[in-house]
Amino acid sequence: MTPRSSGPESLTPREILAKLVSFPTVSRDSNLPLIDWVQGYLESHGVTCYRHAHPSEPKAGLWAWTGPAETGGVVLSGHTDVVPVDGQEWSSDPFEVTERDGKLFGRGCVDMKGFDALAVWALAEASRRKLGKPLHLAFTYDEEIGLLGADPLLEDALPHVPKPAVALIGEPTMLQVVSGHKAGVAFDTQVNGFEVHSSIAYTGVSAIMEAAKLVDWGNAVNAANAAKEPTGTDALFDPPWTNAHVGRISGGTAHNITAKSCQFVMAFRCVPGEDPESYAKAYEQEVRRVEAGMQAVRPETSITLTRLFDAKGLSPETDGAAERLARQLTGDNGSHVVSYGTEAGYFQARGMSAVVCGPGDIAQAHQPDEYITVEQFDRGVDYMRRLLDHLEGL
Repeated sequence: MTPRSSGPESLTPREILAKLVSFPTVSRDSNLPLIDWVQGYLESHGVTCYRHAHPSEPKAGLWAWTGPAETGGVVLSGHTDVVPVDGQEWSSDPFEVTERDGKLFGRGCVDMKGFDALAVWALAEASRRKLGKPLHLAFTYDEEIGLLGADPLLEDALPHVPKPAVALIGEPTMLQVVSGHKAGVAFDTQVNGFEVHSSIAYTGVSAIMEAAKLVDWGNAVNAANAAKEPTGTDALFDPPWTNAHVGRISGGTAHNITAKSCQFVMAFRCVPGEDPESYAKAYEQEVRRVEAGMQAVRPETSITLTRLFDAKGLSPETDGAAERLARQLTGDNGSHVVSYGTEAGYFQARGMSAVVCGPGDIAQAHQPDEYITVEQFDRGVDYMRRLLDHLEGL
């Protein structure tokens, strides 16, 4: 009879990926079962874990680390939430990893439980090595609804752990080293009008038509910014300017009644050379100007703004430690920036050198039949092995 091993269970990266995907951690739902499993697995390998609890919802962030208790290590950053599968047509169970044609299908396989699985595997592996500097893992909640979980986790965990020097954020970049991305700010905009028959529309206030003035203001912002000559690192982005965007709008009750309400989200993606707060203030000023015109007709009308998020940008660093390390690990020497947001800026704002570098293609994120190729996942395993070798050699 084969003797039973008394050591901790050691899973392969693929097995960990399957486990993580099996937890349906859509942002609207709890991520606690996933966090419980990751914490239990890592602690069974002697990894130190610190949990950050969401103040009001059944969610948590997790910080874990292993190695010497000193500053200057590396943190692998990932989010645990995924976007919904509602209304999408999947060829297989979205919460079960299925391999077909050299691809691993499942919700989150590329965004970003693929990298999360590699990070968990790397921490367990690191616990058996003699590292010269610690290796950390930082898992957040609510990234997909506005990068809401990174700052609370950092605020809560950093006083209790050795502070890393380098942050590798594992969003899918095809393992290219992304050194910069745009910042963002967004407002839920609720326009409250006054209903009258459309034949006497001038006596009421159409929330939709007033909202259209704000949307058109966004168009004017885009046209003015597109006409500017980009300078510095701004020129690296596509587009190389700050853009305003409204992706969805709703309101009204009938074609012959002035709309009582209209709701939309105005969002700005800002290049590093511009301050998101300046756009927030400019938008608020325009909102109050439009609101004053509404109230001149009907004093009871209004526009309510709710700030949804303030997403920090990632500014390219001069001779940054994270960029040097990521290039050493991947062999990528190109210059890359992206226009979408990640949690990298939050780590940079806390004094860590940061880049975005993870396996898989962002084009597959949020799609039905989301996948990461086996080739990219395996390259991600090699990326982690080289990182472990690097930390062991320090």
